[in-house]
Amino acid sequence: MNENSIGWLTALIVGAFAGWIAEQLMKSEQGLFMNILLGVIGAAVANGLLAILGISFGGVIGYLIAGVIGACLLIGLSRMLRGRRA
Repeated sequence: MNENSIGWLTALIVGAFAGWIAEQLMKSEQGLFMNILLGVIGAAVANGLLAILGISFGGVIGYLIAGVIGACLLIGLSRMLRGRRA
């Protein structure tokens, strides 16, 4: 872990909040578990993508921003994939 990392409990709490914000922005109806999952996974995905571009967020606020961006991307991706199957 580096100095920009946060603890697991904080990651879950911030991930849930990031997932909820993304849910509100994208007008999707997810449950609490999906909000946590989308927020935490979304933050990891967004941090990876942003790192490729040379952008780095640190701390809780950075994790929240990355989580919202990543969760919105994941919601959009899931909508796109569900649309293709229909």
